[in-house]
Amino acid sequence: MDILKTEGEPCGDEGAEPPVEGDIHYQRGGGAPLPPSGSKDQALGAGGEFGGHDKPKITAWEAGWNVTNAIQGMFVLGLPYAILHGGYLGLFLIIFAAVVCCYTGKILIACLYEENEDGEVVRVRDSYVAIANACCAPRFPTLGGRVVNVAQIIELVMTCILYVVVSGNLMYNSFPGLPVSQKSWAIIATAVLLPCAFLKNLKAVSKFSLLCTLAHFVINILVIAYCLSRARDWAWEKVKFYIDVKKFPISIGIIVFSYTSQIFLPSLEGNMQQPSEFHCMMNWTHIAACVLKGLFALVAYLTWADETKEVITDNLPGSIRAVVNIFLVAKALLSYPLPFFAAVEVLEKSLFQEGSRAFFPACYGGDGRLKSWGLTLRCALVVFTLLMAIYVPHFALLMGLTGSLTGAGLCFLLPSLFHLRLLWRKLLWHQVFFDVAIFVIGGICSVSGFVHSLEGLIEAYRTNAED
Repeated sequence: MDILKTEGEPCGDEGAEPPVEGDIHYQRGGGAPLPPSGSKDQALGAGGEFGGHDKPKITAWEAGWNVTNAIQGMFVLGLPYAILHGGYLGLFLIIFAAVVCCYTGKILIACLYEENEDGEVVRVRDSYVAIANACCAPRFPTLGGRVVNVAQIIELVMTCILYVVVSGNLMYNSFPGLPVSQKSWAIIATAVLLPCAFLKNLKAVSKFSLLCTLAHFVINILVIAYCLSRARDWAWEKVKFYIDVKKFPISIGIIVFSYTSQIFLPSLEGNMQQPSEFHCMMNWTHIAACVLKGLFALVAYLTWADETKEVITDNLPGSIRAVVNIFLVAKALLSYPLPFFAAVEVLEKSLFQEGSRAFFPACYGGDGRLKSWGLTLRCALVVFTLLMAIYVPHFALLMGLTGSLTGAGLCFLLPSLFHLRLLWRKLLWHQVFFDVAIFVIGGICSVSGFVHSLEGLIEAYRTNAED
């Protein structure tokens, strides 16, 4: 779990739209959610734990740290598996995805601004949901926000499922001699996570975030160091120029999912001391991520070649593997509360919030206590992530499915579509070309990756059923 260094009030103009119902600024890589933009006291959780008007804004370096945490999380462990099925084209896609995600992050921020009557560019929106709603106005003023929220909930819940899956996988492969199956390890992990249902804020959890982040970087260094120690045995001839047509689309989803950060960029940019430095920050964070991911994926694949597993640490020798995997399991378990809490917040505000638009009664009473159905909702969500992890215990396939479904949508399709919709009259021809190309390529990759990931899951499920 990675620390989020911003706790300030998002900057905005007087004309900015109010926070949109159900919108949560969550950092998938493990960082704590940002406070809703445009609000001084609507911090995540009771008591304003993550926000406040008296807090300083963040520097470009701190913003870059948050973006790095989002795109350099533990899901990079699946990238060598993407190289297994993509070869050199997989390496190219790691670079291509970095360039595209950097570009779409910038154009998404551009959609927050418009020119006023004096010709000055001012910030008139404060979130991804607000941008989506503006694109669908005036006929369907809330449709876009609902689509973004649904995509966000899917990504958050799938992230929780992936943490449970990877915990069960790592523990099972760390202690193969114990009479405990991977499903049993997943159940044990979920039992540890059950107290998440009682969370009111993330203050206690966030204390461990920096330690978890540092531990993860150390683990990556250990893996690379081991691979370098076997450099004489690297299998360069195994890196292919051709692709596995059936499995390569899954690799696309894995790579895209490892770069997703767009959902919290509007709030992050609003919290920067110098928003003008946002573009520069995006450039160096994505260049660094591209280089590190490419080197990590290539070096790991060269070391194990065709024996590369879905989670690369499972390839390490027994003694090293157990130590590294235990640290990774600890990181996964400590990272789980963040996407879980953010998903609960979106569901509660969208379906259970007080008011005429609520579908169900509020989850909290007048005294601030969680009601029985609110607790039931949270427990059901934890159990759902367990059931999915038990019946679909395939880390790479789930990661590819999520990347193809929500990752491509939130990172490729929607930003380019919103940019064309809101700024069409001001775009140059090459910007229109880039946006259209990204939308078309992203759509093809999304559909292809989703179909092949789903086919892979069905095939894996049938194989498990036969066994």
